Amino acid sequence: MTGTPETVTVNGRDYAWPERPVVVVCIDGSEPDYIERAVADGVMPFLSEALKTGSDLRADCVIPSFTNPNNISIVTGVPPSVHGIGANFFFDRDSGEDVMTNTPKFLWVDTLFKAFFDAGAKIAVVTAKDKLTSMLGHGLDFSSGRAVGFSSEKSDQTTVAKNGIERADQYVGLPVPEVYSADLSEFIFAAGVKLIEEGRADLMYLSTTDFIQHKHAPGTPTANAFYAMMDGYFQKLDALGAVLVLTADHGMNAKHTAEGDPDVIYLQDVLDNWRDEGTLEETAKGTARVVLTITDPYVVHHGALGSFCTIYLSDGADADGIADRIRSLDGILTVYGNAEGCKEFELPPERMGDLIVISEKHKVLGSSAEHHDLSGLDVPLRSHGGVTEQRVPLILNRPTPDLDPTRRLRNFDAFDLGLNYAR
Repeated sequence: MTGTPETVTVNGRDYAWPERPVVVVCIDGSEPDYIERAVADGVMPFLSEALKTGSDLRADCVIPSFTNPNNISIVTGVPPSVHGIGANFFFDRDSGEDVMTNTPKFLWVDTLFKAFFDAGAKIAVVTAKDKLTSMLGHGLDFSSGRAVGFSSEKSDQTTVAKNGIERADQYVGLPVPEVYSADLSEFIFAAGVKLIEEGRADLMYLSTTDFIQHKHAPGTPTANAFYAMMDGYFQKLDALGAVLVLTADHGMNAKHTAEGDPDVIYLQDVLDNWRDEGTLEETAKGTARVVLTITDPYVVHHGALGSFCTIYLSDGADADGIADRIRSLDGILTVYGNAEGCKEFELPPERMGDLIVISEKHKVLGSSAEHHDLSGLDVPLRSHGGVTEQRVPLILNRPTPDLDPTRRLRNFDAFDLGLNYAR
């Protein structure tokens, strides 16, 4: 495009203008072992060959290893302490209400998409679940003809004015998928290929759902079939000349007992019992409130059970004493105070509780047992949220010869590598 800048600066980082389409794929819940096993089992032939000349890297995701903070980090290029989205869900002390972080009002900065759009680029953002759509598309003028943004979940409801495309389901040529299905993810790849074929994106972001990863371990037939499906679309995007960057918002681990039951610490019940016994270190009657920041509109496959939570304490509570007691519980990996935890994980302190609790690899944290509907868990629980799900893939179909091999890579470096380092 004539008159475009050589670089675009977004949130303190400089990005080169794309010479060819750059497609970043966030494979929700993709523990590195999923791709490694699928390649080893011969079901990802394209990626297996591409890795011989491309870049097979690893990165750390944002903690908590949940969907919203990581997707927003990827598309802003900065951690939650800068963009403001520290979880899927938080307790607003000012309003006294639980809040879902799924609207642009919670964003503190702009995305790469807005910055590049404002500079004249064509942008396409396609997600599986609708909860991310408004934040990812914030600041884009969809009526301009240079921006497309929608979810496969609501692809039959799109309009040119709101999404840059009329009836995306008809455009893609696929029916609207079930929310809890692999088809929800396949739809975004079919859309991405068609949009690139028609020259409608300089930058593209495709974000899947982790429905498969919550139910199927790496190397299992269903998991391999899912990755084989993606491999076919990766090949098509590569053939269209795209720079392809694959990463994930978080990993995934088994979180169940040998009998197949969720291995849960119901932390609200524990705290309430301590209070009732008179042994909870609080000077004020009332509250130690557990907030499960994995909570979002799609909890069927994990029952709102993850390996990270925050606790909001009443005024005068002995935070250090309570933290020490929680640390003594079997299955607790670590407990941080607000300031310490937010510094460690680059989180916004005002959107975290007084304590940050992280469980061990195969444990999850709940609130009260009676408040969790686990009827949708038709297979042993797999989930995420803690530091044991932090390592994720960072793969390019192009070499990155100028990349410092000692650099700590983050999943939110995806656009940096795709625009600045891919050759």
